[in-house]
Amino acid sequence: MEKQKIAIHGERLKQTIEDFADFGRTENNGVTRLALSETDIKVRNHFKMVCEELGLTVKWDDMGNMYATLEGRENDKPPVVIGSHLDSVEKGGRFDGVLGVLTGLEVVRTLVESNIRPRIPVVVANITNEEGARFEPSLMSSGVMSGKFDKGNMLRSVDKNGITFAEALKESGYEGRKENRLTEAEAFLELHIEQGPVLENESIDIGVVECVVGMCCYEIEVIGDSDHAGTTPMSMRKDSLFASNNLINEIREKMSKLDNNLVYTIGRMNVSPNIHTVIPNKVIFTLEARHKEAAVISQVEEIIQGLAETEAKEKCDVTVKKLWDRDTVWFNNKLVDALEKSCKSLNCSYKRMASGAGHDAQFIATYLPAAMIFVPSVNGKSHAEDELTAWEDCERGVNVVLQTVLDLTMN
Repeated sequence: MEKQKIAIHGERLKQTIEDFADFGRTENNGVTRLALSETDIKVRNHFKMVCEELGLTVKWDDMGNMYATLEGRENDKPPVVIGSHLDSVEKGGRFDGVLGVLTGLEVVRTLVESNIRPRIPVVVANITNEEGARFEPSLMSSGVMSGKFDKGNMLRSVDKNGITFAEALKESGYEGRKENRLTEAEAFLELHIEQGPVLENESIDIGVVECVVGMCCYEIEVIGDSDHAGTTPMSMRKDSLFASNNLINEIREKMSKLDNNLVYTIGRMNVSPNIHTVIPNKVIFTLEARHKEAAVISQVEEIIQGLAETEAKEKCDVTVKKLWDRDTVWFNNKLVDALEKSCKSLNCSYKRMASGAGHDAQFIATYLPAAMIFVPSVNGKSHAEDELTAWEDCERGVNVVLQTVLDLTMN
């Protein structure tokens, strides 16, 4: 059978997405399926059953990551792995994460029904606790696999009810063996919804992801002096909130001149004493910035670190503290090119782009060949019940992955 004549079953994919959404479906047609919750265990059991019915062998490792394997002709060779995550945020959507797992499932279904035995194994993977919505941090299990996170610390992570990750994992029945971990692969491929508006806005079918952008996050503290709001002349005040406002304007002015692809956010602000009759004496706010080029992030950090010396008007003290950062993770060039080739062969419009959000593939890419594609998100929505990707976009994206898997496994 010619590779280009093989395609997935679009209606089956649609039905499978809806079937999986039934595990945790909300009143507003979203999904709540927190990692290792009762609902997550039920969807895992369903995933396992469906895979075993296809003749796949299903195993899981010491972090609960699941691997469903379709054997190949050369089973001693590293596999092609397709995967993402089945867990969601509270009142999330039907596509975030799960679409990447179901991409693998539909690719394998298509191979099986087409009587195609790949040269090397094909694995469908469900990575545990990508979201970090119940147990922090996000990307927990891929972080452990890649050596970014200490397993002992992750096992001690506690949810809001005082349950540790270790306890939930043991109770789930999906605490497997360390030797089952993903340690080698010909490729790790992850399809994900964009979670942004770019593809839809530009009427592009597929985003071929080159990298997950680097970022830095700072905390800025502004110290003034509290006085009575009605009796203190403006010229004699040390108002930390006015000072913070000046700093924020300065940040926007300077960072807007750096690069059009730079994004930056002040996501949290705490004002003390937060009383309407009292001049604020302390403000703490966060500032994070993301860009794929290290040189741009370096410029951002120079601006942030210079803030402590610029705010004199309100006579307040400013300190900056770096909370954390991450370097840009570039995906495997060969795999990125292979995904681009598949887009061309299927006449899909595409663009090479960077991911501003984190994904399991970024950690896996640090020790295995990995790459990603995005499919459009309607109105850029994600982590919300009205998250939506058109069925034809889902089908188109999965066909791109199928074509790439055929190219990687049939030669």
